Amino acid sequence: MRRWIEGLESFAIDVILDRRYGRRADVLRGMLWMLSLVYRGIVDARLALYRNRILRSHSHGCLVISVGNLTVGGTGKTPVVELLARALQEGGRKVAILSRGYKSVPRPLLLRLVDKINKNKDVFVPRVVCDGQSLLLDSRTAGDEPFMLANNLRGVVVLVDRDRVKSGSYAVKKFQADTLILDDGFQYVRMRHGLEVTLVDRQAPFGNEFLLPRGTLREPPANLRRATHIFLTKCDGSDNTDIIARIRKYNRTADIIECAHRPKHLRNLVTGEIKPLEFLRGLRIGSICAIAVPESFENALRKLDAEIEISKTYTDHHRFSSKEIDAFIRRCARRSLDAILTTEKDAVRIPRILEPEVPVYYLRVEIEILAGQASWDRFVDRLTRRQEIIPPQRFY
Repeated sequence: MRRWIEGLESFAIDVILDRRYGRRADVLRGMLWMLSLVYRGIVDARLALYRNRILRSHSHGCLVISVGNLTVGGTGKTPVVELLARALQEGGRKVAILSRGYKSVPRPLLLRLVDKINKNKDVFVPRVVCDGQSLLLDSRTAGDEPFMLANNLRGVVVLVDRDRVKSGSYAVKKFQADTLILDDGFQYVRMRHGLEVTLVDRQAPFGNEFLLPRGTLREPPANLRRATHIFLTKCDGSDNTDIIARIRKYNRTADIIECAHRPKHLRNLVTGEIKPLEFLRGLRIGSICAIAVPESFENALRKLDAEIEISKTYTDHHRFSSKEIDAFIRRCARRSLDAILTTEKDAVRIPRILEPEVPVYYLRVEIEILAGQASWDRFVDRLTRRQEIIPPQRFY
């Protein structure tokens, strides 16, 4: 069943991105386009309700920073959240990251009902991935990105709950957080944001220009006007004048920071051993990943002079089974490959491997600012030196 669902998902993605043609694909595209008109009406109506204060957004009395995007998937949001959280935490802020925990698995309903019957007060509190000291949940229960963030950050609280108003209140009361980072929060207008950090992927700034479900846009590009800071991600050092000019059509005032996702090192998934990037030069490898844009990962490996002999991709957020991983390792072993490479996000979803026939590594990637460093420094300094609380935005 899971394989059938993922196959259907892959087909739909190919249709949306115009990679599939034929009668079935054309009919589906037409249906999705009509649904996107309905979706846009819903988006506009919802924002109007908040803008006119018919629906009220909630304030938590502390600094709230949203990190999000206009499109679905693939903008490289998690490393930006990590960069921001680390900078603020090192500057003296008590930071909590609020995530919805996309595709995480909650505690079974029966156990939650038993806890409620037993009057357990913590039955409906957010899932605490990290309390600022210890990692408390696995990636299955926490979700990929929250687990990654909790594993890489020390002194930062990470909470998971679909209701981030509730998790924000919990972070303030339980952990005395004075800074809430709303992960994937651009569309989460139930909570007032003091600052709106919005990511734009240089390789596909506005997706395929269509709204969901026909395209990858969550909102019309004009809504970029809400952003206070814009990260132009996945830059490669080439000229971005045209993209920035278009961004300025929608937002004339936001600071624009151009950045790249730079590989830092390799880490062995079993032993934890760290290898320098030079280790990949001339290495015959197998690549396995389940991310929104697998091409970006494979291109990064090729730029590091690795020779990809076998490549296996799955749908975004696919949770690997032991059978799938064992089969891939055996396949690579039969070809006498030197190593298997995956992404850090995928690594948290790979079942435990005891003694693989081929060593398995993940590629650690961090954000490098290419242009706009002064803007970033001012941004962090403003929030840490004076411990400033930015008044929340009221209109969307």
